[in-house]
Amino acid sequence: MKVMAAQINPTIGDLEGNVQKILGALKRSRKAEVDVVVFSELAICGYPPEDLLLDHEFIERIGTKLNEIARETEGLFVVIGTPSWNQSGKEKPLFNSAAVLCDGRLLGYHHKQLLPTYDVFDEKRYFEPGDSPSVFEHLGKRIAVTICEDFWQHSQMVGYSSYVCDPVKQLQEYEIDLVLNLSASPYSYRRKDTRLSVFALAARALQAPLVLCNQVGANDQLVFSGRSLHLNEKGELIHQAKSFEEDDLIVDLDVRAGSHCPEEDGIGDMYRALVVGMRDYFHKQGFKKALLGLSGGIDSALVATLAQEALGKENVLAIAMPSRFSAESSLSDARILSQHLGIELKEIGIETLFQASLELLEPEFKGRAWDSTEQNLQSRIRGQILMAFSNKFGALLLNTSNKSEMAMGYSTLYGDMCGGFAVLSDVSKTYVYELSRYVNREHEIIPNAILTRAPSAELKEDQTDQDTLPPYEVLDPVIEDYIEERLSAEEIAEKHNLPLPFVEDLIAKMHAAEYKRRQAPISIRVTQKAFSRGRNVPIVQKWKS
Repeated sequence: MKVMAAQINPTIGDLEGNVQKILGALKRSRKAEVDVVVFSELAICGYPPEDLLLDHEFIERIGTKLNEIARETEGLFVVIGTPSWNQSGKEKPLFNSAAVLCDGRLLGYHHKQLLPTYDVFDEKRYFEPGDSPSVFEHLGKRIAVTICEDFWQHSQMVGYSSYVCDPVKQLQEYEIDLVLNLSASPYSYRRKDTRLSVFALAARALQAPLVLCNQVGANDQLVFSGRSLHLNEKGELIHQAKSFEEDDLIVDLDVRAGSHCPEEDGIGDMYRALVVGMRDYFHKQGFKKALLGLSGGIDSALVATLAQEALGKENVLAIAMPSRFSAESSLSDARILSQHLGIELKEIGIETLFQASLELLEPEFKGRAWDSTEQNLQSRIRGQILMAFSNKFGALLLNTSNKSEMAMGYSTLYGDMCGGFAVLSDVSKTYVYELSRYVNREHEIIPNAILTRAPSAELKEDQTDQDTLPPYEVLDPVIEDYIEERLSAEEIAEKHNLPLPFVEDLIAKMHAAEYKRRQAPISIRVTQKAFSRGRNVPIVQKWKS
């Protein structure tokens, strides 16, 4: 038996476009003489469709498209993710289903049993859980059909939920010849090994080969890495699909193959996730051109590099906006970088506007000392210029703030927080440097002077980030442990040998900055816990303040 995992990049709600991808995969499967084709979770509508699922017409149209796909399944056993109506009269109107199609007809459905409602997932908002496992027969083989989370309970690797059933244990009552799993498992840095471990445990428990098809590409803030899997009955990885691109993983179950070592899940994957996240957001939304403020600092340098790779050098405009506090080296480094990338750079000094603003406000501010007000004026003038270019030329403004700054509120509302898309909001300063070194792994693209210069907003004389923030090598582990690992202040202080009041103060500042983050542009999620997706805390609260 030959099985193909058709790893496609669907666009949410683009039913026609998604179905064309699906039909194209079926055509390729026939050329490869495949018997079984499996697609990803909710492949027809794209994952996650969120409140589009509440639109009755949307679900009906998906049903029409499923019938269209069924007519093209002659000689094939096809398993594809789709929402389906819940006719049981129970609470939710829909199931998250895998439709099983063969020879032009619908054989039945498997309804996802375990519905995640944690982190970035909210499936119980829409779906009723299935109440039993599903096994189908084809070519004399007993095939178990499962969907993503159905296998995570068995591994006990889900820290947020404890479900009432374990579908893997339920399937152990059957004699299974093949397990299929439809997944839409979002990428996060260094998560791949966890997913591999989860499904290896399931394959060993069921003593059957397992083929997993995972979604690829980006929808809104979520990036999906693909990397569909074929594991043998011992849980060994035999084949793996490509990362961050569409691919057909074709498996011949009658051919014994040796185990395969998984690719390293390193900083290069984060880089590719950011590129895919930006490229898909632009292309799926119909945007073509991007612009950004290029300060000569490391954050904007990295964003410019990512944009050039994601969109092409001809579609990226950089604007340098020096002030009286800008170092000449910052401007010269911005010029060098733009030359290395082949992108256009415009230079627009802000001194005239800044001085005019100071003179306008001087009568009202008379007698008051220079402070962050005057610093933020510069940032907001730059934001005004960038947004003017965005409006005039139809280019989407890329925000360049990183996760460390967003955590601490080290940013200016309506200034450097302007933008239509935030590229680095889930990337700490530490990772910004790692990514930049990755960019320069073969030859210098980002000038080395940018990597070695002390980071600065350049809003006052001789300013550095460390005037306001702790060193990033101290700050970033605290942010990661508090936001991603959910450690307490006491645990963080002990782990890093830091004074407890110091850690508590950083945590209080993180919460105090929540009102800023709520007004930040949409961003790309690349870690296990992003501020912008999957973390919901109140702005007004007295628990951590």
